[in-house]
Parts: sequence; structure tokens; C-alpha cells
Amino acid sequence: MEALFQLLGLDWLDCRSILIFLFLFALFTDVANFWRPTNYPPGPWPIPFIGDVARIKPSTIHLDFAKFAKKYGNIYSLRLFGGHMVVIHGYRLVKEALAVRGEDYVDRPIIPLFEDLVGNSGLVASYGYLWKQQRRFALHTLRNFGLGKKSLEPAIQQECQYLAEVFAQQKGELRNPHIFINKAVSNIISCLVFGERMDYDNKKHQQILEDFKELLILEGSIWFQLYNIAPWLMKRLPGSHQRIIALIQNIIDYVKVKIEEHKETHDPSNPRDYIDCFLTEMAENEDKESGFDVKNLSISAVDLFTAGTETTTTTLNWALLYMINHPDIQAKVQAEIDAVVGSSRMPSMQDRDELHFTNAVIHEVQRMGNIIPLNLAHVTSKDTTLENYTIPKGVMVMGNLDSVLHDETMWETPHSFNPGHFLDEHGKFRKRDAFLPFSIGKRVCLGEQLARMELFLFFSGLLQRFTFSAPEGEQPTLDYDVFFVRTPKPYRLCAKLR
Repeated sequence: MEALFQLLGLDWLDCRSILIFLFLFALFTDVANFWRPTNYPPGPWPIPFIGDVARIKPSTIHLDFAKFAKKYGNIYSLRLFGGHMVVIHGYRLVKEALAVRGEDYVDRPIIPLFEDLVGNSGLVASYGYLWKQQRRFALHTLRNFGLGKKSLEPAIQQECQYLAEVFAQQKGELRNPHIFINKAVSNIISCLVFGERMDYDNKKHQQILEDFKELLILEGSIWFQLYNIAPWLMKRLPGSHQRIIALIQNIIDYVKVKIEEHKETHDPSNPRDYIDCFLTEMAENEDKESGFDVKNLSISAVDLFTAGTETTTTTLNWALLYMINHPDIQAKVQAEIDAVVGSSRMPSMQDRDELHFTNAVIHEVQRMGNIIPLNLAHVTSKDTTLENYTIPKGVMVMGNLDSVLHDETMWETPHSFNPGHFLDEHGKFRKRDAFLPFSIGKRVCLGEQLARMELFLFFSGLLQRFTFSAPEGEQPTLDYDVFFVRTPKPYRLCAKLR
């Protein structure tokens, strides 16, 4: 090193001074870029260059956020994912931000890894005018194919029958119910997006589902955060972030094959699914800013398939696990289904209004399952205020759903599994304001109505036919992993035909 400095005509002292200067300049720039504006929410002082990453464990991030709230209040700031973040806790403030002042928080953050791969595209991470056009189109199209309507009910009931048959074939014991539930749930959204359901032994379909699962796990890893802190460096280094990139590309390539197959048989007068409708819109829409192109179709189809599969699958996994842990509640659900529906037909959405306890149990599973504890991040679209704090334009904002679903001011027993949260004094189902598993506001989950229908029909249909328990000698546990989704650890169960 010294010889190099001499070759350049610099002595060691001068070069050391230069290195010190460059370090101090980088440090000053880092501090200046992330200096808290006047009246900004409080929070820990970030570590230079890496922010608050070292203060958080990905596997317990929702619990770490709760600790910050106790120390700094229900609105506090962090430095994560390479930028400013404000975290909002509790039902009152989350509703104030995302619903009452929803227009101020309507955008999504630019996540470097996703930005490098797909840019501003799709339905989940897109923002601005493109997002508005794509969301409007998706809602209109999916409703035409039965989203939230009775016409979709027979397809879900039929898939529930297929799932029940697979359960029965396992001769009482399932080593991993998640695999079969995942296949069944994915077939519903697959019919809406791709126009087809897949056999449970379809290897390509199973591989894509496994890729999705692995991707969600890796997105909760430290490698994902490191890439977003220093993308210019990490894209050149090996690590799990490279696997994330490969998985995303695999999934996109899978969807592109589906799109090419649709192009060959596309009939604008007879649309079969979301892809057909999008292809028609591509041919007719001349607005280049609205995003009707193959790239956006690919990412939107991925978003719909992912969101329509993993969250409902995970919730149903929690549902069966809670039934194993609470056999008394399971027996009460079954008694109600027997009294209202009987055994000669499958439960229907029309029965939901009479299955008060069953409906309450499903809602409590969603509350305690808490599958997206941190919500999806928002970004302020303009300077705004919340609880006397100023949040500038362009700041990432996290409306913490974990804090809403366990808000001690809104729930009688917030940390216990208690279906009574959703029953009135007469045992009738009642809605609760703080029940926000699908978030709230302009970015509320696009597939909420579909998910509600699937959860009710799958859960009631399975409980009608089976009694679930832990294998003999095994103690059921509610342990979980948190990656992007809060999911129960793999478990075995016994499914006994009633």
C-alpha cells in the first residue's frame, strides 16, 4: 500500500489524511441524509451507515417494534431498508393515518431490490398513477369473474371436496397439512388469473408454490435488508439475496409462459380469466402511463397469485392448529354446523348468517394468527401531520397491524384465543372496529372478499367432515416463524372422519 502511495507521489501521512477525510465525509453525508426534521417522531439514534438493522431480529421484528413503542410512544421513527421509517401503533392512530388521512399515505416505498428487478409495476408495490389504473382494472375484472359474488361459491366448495378427499386418503394422519391446503387454495386464484386449476400431483405447480414459500422466507432475512441498504455493493456479492433474485425470475418466467399460451388462443369476445382481459386492454388502451404491457401483466399476475395463495393458506393452517389446541371450541363449531347445515350438503355462504359461533372462531383465528403483523409499508405522498408530529413527503410509514389486533384498549382479552370477542350477549356474531387483518384505507387488501369466502367455506367444510387432533403422544404447540408472513411451525395432525 505504501509503495502504491509513493508511486502516486503521495507520502503515507498524506494518504492516511485523505482516507480519514473520506471516511469523515461519508459519515457526515450519512448523518446529514438521515437527520431528523423538526418535530419528527422520536426514536433511537441510528447507527451510521447501517441504521437500526442491528437492533432488530427478523424472526421477532413485530415484538421488537412493540418494545420501541413502549419506549418512544405510539408514533416513533427508525432507519430501515436504507431510509426513514415511521411506525404507527394502535387502532386509533392506524385508522387516523391510513383511513382518515389515507390520501397522504397512499404510495408504496421504493425497495431497491424490487426496484432493480421490476421497477414500478404490478399491484402490490406499485405507486402513483400506474397503481391507480391497475388496481381499478383488477377490481373490475375480478368482480366480473365472481370475486365476492355467489357465482364463485361452487368452485370453492368443489375444491374443498377435493381437499377433504386428500385428507381422507392419508388414513387419519397428515405429516404436513400445509402442503395440501396450499394446493387447494392456490387453485381458486389460479382459476381467476390463469383460467385453470391444477391437479395436486402437478410437479410444476408444486415447484412454483415451493418457490413462493422460499421467497417469503428469504424476504425476511438480513440479506434482504443489506441489499436495500447498499444495493450498489450487494448486487456484486454472493449471498441469499441472489437466491431471491433467481426465485423472482423463475416465478415471472412461469407466468410469462402462461401469457404466451393465452396469446395463442385469445378471443376478446370470450374472456376466460384475468390474463385474457388484460391482453384485450393492452390492445385497446393507448395510455402508455397506465402500465398495460406484458411486463406489468406478468408482475400483476404474480402479485394476485401470491396474495391469493399464501395468506389464506397460512390462516387455514392456524385455524386447524387452534382447533387442535382447543378441542372444546372445535366440538362447539361442529355442533353448530350439524344443527344448521347437517351432513347431507356442504356449508354455503348463505349459512354464515346462522353459523354465529363458527364465524366468530374464524375471525378470532385471523386476529390471533396475525399473519401480516407489520402490514405492508406505505409512503407519504406529501408533507403531513399525525398526533402533532410532522412526517415529510417520501417517508416510509408502517401501520403496525399486530398492535391493532392486540390493542389492549379495543379487545377484552387481547392476548388470548377468545371467540367471544366476536359474539354479543345473545351469542350472535358482531363486527369489531379493530378487526383489520386486511389493513384499512385505500390500500386495503384487494382480495379481502375472496379470502373471507374461502376461509368460511374451507373451514366449515373441513370441520363438517373431520375432527382434528394431535397425533398420540405429541403436544400441540403454537410456535411460529416470522419471515414476511407469521406462519405456524410445521406440525402433524390427525384427521378423523366424523
